[in-house]
Amino acid sequence: MRGLSRPVLRAGWCGRLWAPPRRALSASPPSPPAATSGALNPFDRRLKRKQKNWAALQAEPAKCDYLREEVGGRIADRVFDITRTFPLALDVGSGRGYIAQHLTKETVEKLVQVDVAENALKNAVETEIPTVKVVADEEFLPFKENTFDLVVSSLSLHWVNDLPKAFKEIHHVLKPDGVFIGAMFGGDTLYELRCSLQLAELEREGGFAPHVSPFTAVADLGHLLSRAGFNTLTVDTDEIQVNYPGLFEVMEDLQGMGESNCSWNRKPLLHRETMLAAAAIYRGQCLREMYGNSDGSVPATFQIYYMIGWKYHESQAKPAQRGSATVSFGDLAKIEGLISRGKK
Repeated sequence: MRGLSRPVLRAGWCGRLWAPPRRALSASPPSPPAATSGALNPFDRRLKRKQKNWAALQAEPAKCDYLREEVGGRIADRVFDITRTFPLALDVGSGRGYIAQHLTKETVEKLVQVDVAENALKNAVETEIPTVKVVADEEFLPFKENTFDLVVSSLSLHWVNDLPKAFKEIHHVLKPDGVFIGAMFGGDTLYELRCSLQLAELEREGGFAPHVSPFTAVADLGHLLSRAGFNTLTVDTDEIQVNYPGLFEVMEDLQGMGESNCSWNRKPLLHRETMLAAAAIYRGQCLREMYGNSDGSVPATFQIYYMIGWKYHESQAKPAQRGSATVSFGDLAKIEGLISRGKK
């Protein structure tokens, strides 16, 4: 686990990328079809777009970008681990360009940035890589099949209503032997905030409603990626802990990140007494050894799932056929014995 502290400070080329419209697009992309509440559409995509646009228009949008920049840097590190140059890359849910700022034009020659929030793209961080910005939904990528050599995504896909479809869209636009490298929030994200709010609501109101959006389980990611057509999969998890002065600062920064809850079943408001009780529980003033730190700050844990998947190409390494091994694991003991005798 790696810790962070809340900061004190608050294209001329396009080529033939576009696919014949499988779905009509507009300058302001509508929400996916049937964007109604229910099990199939847990998130209000229109509200999420408004939240991200609002966050991008703040006087100091970079004030709350520390987590996105950290994860964007880790995605870039995984790109650098692949010893090749990518002529054309796609950043899905790019926001203000948190991955692009860490990449170099020697690794990625051209980059297309896609986000549902137009204000985030307008206020994107400068990068040395030539970029094109496209307003589009992550579930409906308006590009031709086999277009990109690399697709990256950082802290965006946890808000899509149909994650399997989003993975299939990414696989569709990748070239054979292309790679997808992504990161999204995991199920243990903000568990301190979730538990504190639930305990406070139970105490003050006799019941609780969800205030932190649902997240995908890490056990499901590999299956979803495989079902979308990816192979040679790698899925790993990490945790980043950020220390804040209190609960209200946590919620303030979540709003500044554009990460406020947009679930259809969210509770529209919290009573003042409930919020104060939740803040006291979070800090550990009501229960011994709850979450508060010894210096008076409170931690917020962000669990991050990192995933890497490749689109099939005949040149890729293939596993050997079952039963084709010529050496048994039982022979390992004999090898160790021969080595030890040789040392003597």
